[in-house]
Amino acid sequence: MNELVRSAAIEGWYTLDDNNPRLLGSRCCSCGTFFFPPLKSFCRNPVCMGIEFDSVPLSRTGHIWSYTNAVYQPPEPYVAAVPFVPFAIAAVELAYEKMIILGQMVEGVTVADLRVGAAVELVVETLYQMSTEDKVIWKWRPCGSGAGVTP
Repeated sequence: MNELVRSAAIEGWYTLDDNNPRLLGSRCCSCGTFFFPPLKSFCRNPVCMGIEFDSVPLSRTGHIWSYTNAVYQPPEPYVAAVPFVPFAIAAVELAYEKMIILGQMVEGVTVADLRVGAAVELVVETLYQMSTEDKVIWKWRPCGSGAGVTP
């Protein structure tokens, strides 16, 4: 039996390191503003005319800013399980950058397990499998005290 090749569902947006996964962002060399996904053309800060960016790994921890559930199957190109299984989504404020990043919660975590302000950490988890590939994506996992569930 052949082992599946592990690859990112979205190339260049995050690392695949199981022990220390990171989102990959940009920081404007002119104003220092962080962006995700990474930028290459011009700074989106309305008071900056910057066009040069450093690639930076972003914080892998943060706190839930808001959350909801996806009870309807997202459209293509999203690849959903058959039958579709609803999942929780969290908007997370990154610890250092103070920017909000949206992402799924890990499998098994529902909105009943979440609360605003709860600590979470970035992980990579399988989004879907193809015949030869295991496509992974970043997700958020509760951590620390008061997270609502055991990590």
